[in-house]
Amino acid sequence: MKKGKLTQEKFDQRLALISGTLSYEEIGQADIVVEAVFEDMGVKETVFRKLDEVMKPGAILASNTSTLDLNQIANFTKRPEDVVGTHFFSPANVMKLLEIVRGAKTGKDVLATTLALSKKLKKTGVVSGVCDGFIGNRMIEQYSRQAGFLLEEGCLPEQVDQAAEKFGFAMGPFRMGDLAGNDIGWYIRKRRYVESPEISYSKTADLLCELGRYGQKTGAGWYDYKAGDRKAYPSELVNAMIVQHSAELGVARRKVGDQEIVERLVFSMVNEAALILEEGIAMRASDIDMVYLTGYGFPLFRGGPMFYADTVGLPNVLAAIEKYAKGHHGEAWRPAPLLVKLAAEGKSFNG
Repeated sequence: MKKGKLTQEKFDQRLALISGTLSYEEIGQADIVVEAVFEDMGVKETVFRKLDEVMKPGAILASNTSTLDLNQIANFTKRPEDVVGTHFFSPANVMKLLEIVRGAKTGKDVLATTLALSKKLKKTGVVSGVCDGFIGNRMIEQYSRQAGFLLEEGCLPEQVDQAAEKFGFAMGPFRMGDLAGNDIGWYIRKRRYVESPEISYSKTADLLCELGRYGQKTGAGWYDYKAGDRKAYPSELVNAMIVQHSAELGVARRKVGDQEIVERLVFSMVNEAALILEEGIAMRASDIDMVYLTGYGFPLFRGGPMFYADTVGLPNVLAAIEKYAKGHHGEAWRPAPLLVKLAAEGKSFNG
């Protein structure tokens, strides 16, 4: 209304459609309920057991989880066929993407209704199977891992962000972390250290969080921020911490070119996406591209990560991956069998 897009009358009318409640019983007649509580399985369990008690038969029980196992969530209820994932992307009023997560027992009618709802909400609904992080966050984790390793090897946050933004990303990985909240990634990594100790991460992000630098919300993250100003100012403290960490690891810092930065950020996602396709988590390569174009600020003119990989040529992508597999944290670069196969056959992801 402040922007003049709504009249007072329309504003009042819309606000009147929304009512708040602190009682679960009062939402029992809703056709669909979307849970959006903290990303912790114990908290989700409490909510879903309660929803199972109060919601009318046939109601759709949706979870906005971004990484947790939807099948486990569904099993907290006596009606797993009515449970579906609706992973909205933040800020949810702006972002077009809605990842619709199909559980092992999700009913076809529930899936169809949720897809129809995404259209009604003017969202782009993309169906994903169940895995840690679904399509988008599973891929972005590889991107973030590479961003962290680049810091250890010689980059500073500003250089990585500038290279990503020059390639066409709306925001580089470190500015994105500061906007989303670095504590969210920290929470997920702590879970990974216990559940998947074989996955390596740069400890720079943990050191940052230990300083309480969670991003814009705390006025300090990878960058410094000034009150009432969202501009990212390079932080001498953080840059010194990064250089010090390389020294502690015994890694000799080197000059890293923009091409290497972009290849490592993008090809690490492409390689993970090839596994996602192979496992049937995504139905087609273009679905993965839609996730990245509508939810992650991937440059539109490049057509999405899979389309971009096709334009570079899969043999070239594979050659780059094999080269990086010989470098620092080379274990993060195991070429996906589907990528190897398509490259050998001269085919493409979207072919």
